[in-house]
Amino acid sequence: MTDKPIALEDRGADGGRLFSPSAGRNREVVRDVLLRFAPREGEVLEVGAGTGEHAVTFAAALPGVRWRPGDPDPQSRASIAAWAAHEGLANVAPPHAIDVSAADWEGCEAGALAGIVSLNMIHISPFESARGLLAGAGRYLAPGGVLFLYGPFSRGGVHTAPSNEAFDESLKSRDARWGVRDLEGDIVPLARDAGLELADVVEMPANNLSVVFRKG
Repeated sequence: MTDKPIALEDRGADGGRLFSPSAGRNREVVRDVLLRFAPREGEVLEVGAGTGEHAVTFAAALPGVRWRPGDPDPQSRASIAAWAAHEGLANVAPPHAIDVSAADWEGCEAGALAGIVSLNMIHISPFESARGLLAGAGRYLAPGGVLFLYGPFSRGGVHTAPSNEAFDESLKSRDARWGVRDLEGDIVPLARDAGLELADVVEMPANNLSVVFRKG
């Protein structure tokens, strides 16, 4: 058990639905970039889906995709389910509780996923989560499948902005296992080992990046 909060921000609530201020700000701009790379059919797994606001935004824009969001946190899963019910989306699956650092992802078949999406997760979890996420993408993505990451990253060992450097220090003060990951030093080698190729890096507002890998 832990007494750490499940989010780095205060969240509003309406019934079972939670509201993330950051998701409210970025869900549409992230959606627009995701649509450039996302499959138009098949199953897409979202890990660390938080409140579920991104999930319903993306699923509504991709009606031919079966969106499978989830989060290890029970309160977040309840919010995901409440958002899916509120929006009435038939292509959103019940929320899963997959721990990406585990060797097996329950309910996933090797080589079957069209895509995996992870937003703002790998910097607020131990590095084992990043390692497991990339390894799992290598196992579970179909050939040509897409892994889409969003969040703050350093590049070549250098922070992209003073605010990201301060954020990194703040994260590490909360938990020494957390921190802004380096794209070239930390993430790309894991992707390469998993059989994934870096397809694109898109600069986003607030010094974040959208990072796209593709399964060979």
